[in-house]
Amino acid sequence: MPAARIPPPTPFVPDPQKFLTLIGRNMSQHAAKIPTWEALFSLTSQQLRESGVEPARSRRYLLHWREKFRNGQYGIGGDLSEVTDGVGELRVVEVPVSSGNRAATVTSSAGMKKVVVNVPVGADMPSVPLEQVKPVEQVRILGASTITGPRVEPFKGTNGQGARIVAKEGLWEQRRGHKIDGGERRKAEVRAKRRSAERKNSRA
Repeated sequence: MPAARIPPPTPFVPDPQKFLTLIGRNMSQHAAKIPTWEALFSLTSQQLRESGVEPARSRRYLLHWREKFRNGQYGIGGDLSEVTDGVGELRVVEVPVSSGNRAATVTSSAGMKKVVVNVPVGADMPSVPLEQVKPVEQVRILGASTITGPRVEPFKGTNGQGARIVAKEGLWEQRRGHKIDGGERRKAEVRAKRRSAERKNSRA
């Protein structure tokens, strides 16, 4: 089997520590066991187990997010290119209707539309011409200029409304569902005992 592709790090996810921090579930405690970006995207489940990444559900969760990232399926903020110390700032700007895609867009004046874009920290405008900007994914514009989205932090800037996305613990975390009957390993045992008890009660 050919080796799986190792995707490049991004400004929002520059190293394994940040990746593990973002996906949450306390995975950042395993950062020392995955020292390099290459290791993060090449270690097998067995190798992760041998290095001490436990329990099994933690390995499955890590491998799940690893494949999503490999395929460009990031959590919020993963597509940002202007990031300083784990912070990406967003602004609403008007661009020609033909520019970019339709993510986070609102029709504005004739021939123009409002989009949410990533700007350098402290800036009001993107670092590239407006015709070339790429709207930020997973956010939207509410009303005239309010930026909303999961874990987005709004703030009032010098030139209107802005927002920021901060790379912090659990930003991309997918919450576990409530365990029923003791989780995966004990489920069959617990349910078998319950059925046995129900049969005894029915004969009583």
